[in-house]
Amino acid sequence: MRHIIAVLLENEAGALSRVAGLFSARGYNIESLTVAPTDDPTLSRMTLVTTGNDEIVEQIKKQLNKLIDTVKLLDLSEGPHIEREMMMVKVRAERDDREELKRLADIFRAKIIDVTDTSYVVELTGASKKLDAFIDAVPEGLIIEVVRSGPTGIARGEKGLSL
Repeated sequence: MRHIIAVLLENEAGALSRVAGLFSARGYNIESLTVAPTDDPTLSRMTLVTTGNDEIVEQIKKQLNKLIDTVKLLDLSEGPHIEREMMMVKVRAERDDREELKRLADIFRAKIIDVTDTSYVVELTGASKKLDAFIDAVPEGLIIEVVRSGPTGIARGEKGLSL
């Protein structure tokens, strides 16, 4: 099962390395990882996506909680949450393809953020399935490059990851 785990960490050198080391030492896979400072400059929020059965994920959470840098941890998959991913796609946009790509961007509520004589860069935010659908909808051979942030998320309602 796929889990999105949000971790509040001390914003110090080596914290990310210790988390990555924990996963690699035990043979667990990190599918996606995002880290950024919070409104408190001494803390960072890490969102990682991993897969495993309940026993494996429980072990991962216990090991993360043991790290000295970990302040608080929340498995967003255990309750209602909102998740989003950001993607930028560079596409060939020559002659007839330009209008088709503009229509496609409108349908998916994407933004064309860069335009050259031969290409567009399209920015798209949403659920991972929406981003996958956009890639599938782009005509064959037009995608030059794809950059994805990986999912990040936040719990719904009163529950949250804060001190």
